[in-house]
Amino acid sequence: MDSIRELINKLEKCHILSREELCFLIDNIGQEDEAYLYDRARRTALAHYGNAIYVRGLMEFTNHCKNDCYYCGIRRGNPNLTRYRLKEEQIMDCCREGYELGFRTFVLQGGEDPWYTDDKIACLVKGIKSMYPDCAVTLSVGEKEYETYKMWFDAGADRYLLRHETADPCHYARLHPNQMSSEHRKQCLKDLKAIGFQTGCGIMVGSPFQTTAHIAEDMEFMYELQPQMVGIGPFIPHHDTPFRDKAPGTLRQTLLLLAMVRLMLPSVLLPATTALGTIDPAGREKGVMAGANVVMPNLSPLEVRKSYMLYDNKISTGSEAASNIKELKERMEKIGYRVVTDRGDFKRI
Repeated sequence: MDSIRELINKLEKCHILSREELCFLIDNIGQEDEAYLYDRARRTALAHYGNAIYVRGLMEFTNHCKNDCYYCGIRRGNPNLTRYRLKEEQIMDCCREGYELGFRTFVLQGGEDPWYTDDKIACLVKGIKSMYPDCAVTLSVGEKEYETYKMWFDAGADRYLLRHETADPCHYARLHPNQMSSEHRKQCLKDLKAIGFQTGCGIMVGSPFQTTAHIAEDMEFMYELQPQMVGIGPFIPHHDTPFRDKAPGTLRQTLLLLAMVRLMLPSVLLPATTALGTIDPAGREKGVMAGANVVMPNLSPLEVRKSYMLYDNKISTGSEAASNIKELKERMEKIGYRVVTDRGDFKRI
């Protein structure tokens, strides 16, 4: 087996390692080699995107969900959650505010809410694109069939986020109820790519029952899929879920995997997630310094933000709030980066 430093160099050059090599790197990397990995990842991001940090205006437009995933605070079986749905006028108000603040990508994220029919979401997309034709629209509303995704793409949606959570079917089954399947989720991602969406997958780091072998399998899946976006954040338990007592994922392992993904997919759009900022006050900056180049401040109305509580203590104010874009810019400038106000599309190698 090569040394850790040699494996990092190999990943940077070849963009993939064997499963055995991935496991060895993850399990044996030390502090000095971590610093080297972050440096290589940061240099790779700079080579492809410069010091630009792309911002997305996040609108969490419904916290109703038909699913009962064991880790999620908005799961159907949570009786203690105040449920809400934003009206179309509220969503358009959020877009108006975001556009004035400089956002050129809007993200519609929500639970799998049957009230929001496929046609209603298509109308939302058309309305946003009609009003703001120079902006990208990203959807993140879960699993659908090919025909629905195609309708949304034809309506003007540009990107779609669907974290696969874990590529291992047995691990997936331990995180989700029987009605959900790993194979269907993977098929959704393949359909999205085939249709032409800029497609995003991703995992929870440190999710219950996760092993290093699972993570290596996730890396292989992401390499095969070649997504334009990857969302990686730590698992954080929610007190009203079956996983309330499970240990959270760590900052260290999340940063490690962010950096590895950057070397594996050099031009990927890689967010420093809200969850990363939740477990560490400087988590977003640390994510950027490990190769991330996207942040997604919250444009949702203030009165509903605490009801979209996927996990405990989820941040939604301060630099996390879209209205505080000035603070976010200042924080990024302190580490040598600049927040830019353009669509921030994926750049092919």
